[in-house]
Amino acid sequence: MKKTLLASLLALSGLAASAQTAWVSSEKDHALTLVDLKTQAVAGVINTCKRPRHMQVAPDGKRLFVACTESGQADVIDIASRKSVGRVALGDEPEAFDFSKDGKALYVSAEDEGALVTIDAASGKTLASVPVGKEPEGVKTSPDGKLVFVTSEVANMVHVVDTASGKLLKNIPAGKRPRRMVFTPDGAQLWVSNELDASVSIISVKDLAVVHTIKLALKGARAEDITPVGLAMTRDGKTAFVSMGRANHVGFIDVDSRQLTKTVLVGKRAWHVALSPDETRLVVSNGLSDDVTIVDVASAKALKSVPVGRVPYMAVVLN
Repeated sequence: MKKTLLASLLALSGLAASAQTAWVSSEKDHALTLVDLKTQAVAGVINTCKRPRHMQVAPDGKRLFVACTESGQADVIDIASRKSVGRVALGDEPEAFDFSKDGKALYVSAEDEGALVTIDAASGKTLASVPVGKEPEGVKTSPDGKLVFVTSEVANMVHVVDTASGKLLKNIPAGKRPRRMVFTPDGAQLWVSNELDASVSIISVKDLAVVHTIKLALKGARAEDITPVGLAMTRDGKTAFVSMGRANHVGFIDVDSRQLTKTVLVGKRAWHVALSPDETRLVVSNGLSDDVTIVDVASAKALKSVPVGRVPYMAVVLN
């Protein structure tokens, strides 16, 4: 009986592991490549709209929204069937987006307009537009849904917008060319990657100010080649991960000490990072080697680089 139960548990464990799939957007192929993290091989391709880049799972957990820069749309994909179920207009040149807490609205960075645009997630109707700095990029909604943070590549700032009033509350100076953001699990801090500053800014959400800057260094690499963009963090808030761009590495940061503790060699131009739901694997999108590198988190070792579509932008890992 015990052996049978153990065998059943191992079988279930194997099923859970095989179900973890990285969905990778490929800018030049207008498609999403699916990579099975157990077999470490391509498991399928989904055609989508033109130049898919930023992706995010809707709060209902059932749909994946894919922002396509050249189409000015989000392709809405049903995760279970892996089929498109609709398109939502996002305006010209949408860069990145996040959902409102209730999932009814999308906050989109409109690069050409220099604005944060609020769009109805169902109809695609524009609800509001707030001017921010030139070339807005990353967008992140606070866990309580009250604030939206937007990075500006040109202004070197993080802009804070109040979701209730739709007003710009504050402009927070960050490092040179801030890109992407991640919150600590308690929502108290916002970590921001600074692509041309080889650093990560830590913003106090309470004070709306930078309280610390982590400088990134890599033995044998020039500072100008360390170009961080992607960020991820474990659910316990102990470890953060940062892609190091042209330095071709991903870094592990101890959150408490704010120190870079480990680095892993991956592909060319490590652009974005995605953590698997069980937090055992990190998927790094390598924009210049047309692959993703699967990293074992516990050992901090690269397991395999899997070829995907041309110019992979980012990955989302789903069960």
